[in-house]
Amino acid sequence: MPRQVVPLTDAKCRQAKHKATGGNRLFDGAGLYLEMVKSGSKFWRMKYRRPGTKKETSLTFGEYPDMPLAKAREERAAAQAFLDGGLDPAVQRELARTAAASAAADTFETIAQEWLATRVENWSPGYHERMESALKANAYPCFGKLPIADISGKVVLDAVRRVERRGALEMAARVLSSIGMVFRYAAGTGRVHADVTYGLEQFLAPRPPVEHHPHVEQTDLPGLLLRVEDYHGRPETRLAIKIMMRTFVRTNELRWAEWTEWDRPNGLWTVPPERMKGTRQQKLNGPPHLVPLSRQVLGLLDELETYSGRHTLMFPGIRRPDSVPMSSETINRALEILGYGEQQTGHGFRGLASTILNETGRFRDKAIEAQLAHKDKNKVRRAYNHAQYLDERREIMQWWSDYLDQQLAAAKSPIPLP
Repeated sequence: MPRQVVPLTDAKCRQAKHKATGGNRLFDGAGLYLEMVKSGSKFWRMKYRRPGTKKETSLTFGEYPDMPLAKAREERAAAQAFLDGGLDPAVQRELARTAAASAAADTFETIAQEWLATRVENWSPGYHERMESALKANAYPCFGKLPIADISGKVVLDAVRRVERRGALEMAARVLSSIGMVFRYAAGTGRVHADVTYGLEQFLAPRPPVEHHPHVEQTDLPGLLLRVEDYHGRPETRLAIKIMMRTFVRTNELRWAEWTEWDRPNGLWTVPPERMKGTRQQKLNGPPHLVPLSRQVLGLLDELETYSGRHTLMFPGIRRPDSVPMSSETINRALEILGYGEQQTGHGFRGLASTILNETGRFRDKAIEAQLAHKDKNKVRRAYNHAQYLDERREIMQWWSDYLDQQLAAAKSPIPLP
């Protein structure tokens, strides 16, 4: 029959002292005892037999009086619960410590940087930089150092609303989206159980309608063409506007253009995939974009060559013409000088051409989309159709340049009203 143990009292624990002659353990029952050591400290320990091996060992809970008697008994009960379930409490405590250390190391910022590293091969450098900057400026200062498992939806929403209060509604939505992607990555890698951002977008302020790149109305096109003809800035800028109007490519596709890309005898400009809009993989492995050249564009190239033909870049910058092209805002600033700052942008020529070409009904929309270099959602078709509709696209580009010439002629010699 087990020996009966009289439970300890707090007074007895407080008065207990280490004795050189021994007897330095005060038992409370069920394996719990207070041990006095030579240094004067007192430690709560529990002796038990390991499940399976039945080897006797002990577990230390803490030091008295930092851990009072009542708390020591709670620890004993928790350890006994593990033993009743066939588990070693020492092993379970180590697992808990490891999990806690892992949770402390798995801060939001750490996981976000880990997630961003996985996107390097898929995103373009510019998009990757924008996503990282959005998190650094708006999420990390609020909860970047917190374990991601401790971050609630309210904490995230509070941070996003700070962005809203700056009036940056579009940025607020982007920040929430990027935070959500980090949480989904954390859930997929076992660091959290769920994405706490799910459904939070309904609590954001309504975003303003998307403002597309502005362009003039068709009726205002003749006046714009006439103003461009009379532009008195750098001739390279005037020619850049005229070529951009007639090729309707994106700004970076034009301003980084090199003379070697232009096959003038065959009337074709080959834009390398790395300069096209798309993911990193599309830029590395995608097809080039083919731009058929009208007679008018070929004439503009001859004129441009007299100014920049000695350089690699067709539109060189002023300071470092051999390595850096004109600024991305050069064309927009010129249009602003011409009085079209709120009405027309360089990129807006794409929308202008698309609108007019589609309204003519002369060309298939798929051919127009191909010339605009809009990505086909079908990956297989996208990989093989870079030269699709090329003959029709040649017709499109020549018709478009002819149409612009007609509009310019109308501006120079308006038909008088009856």
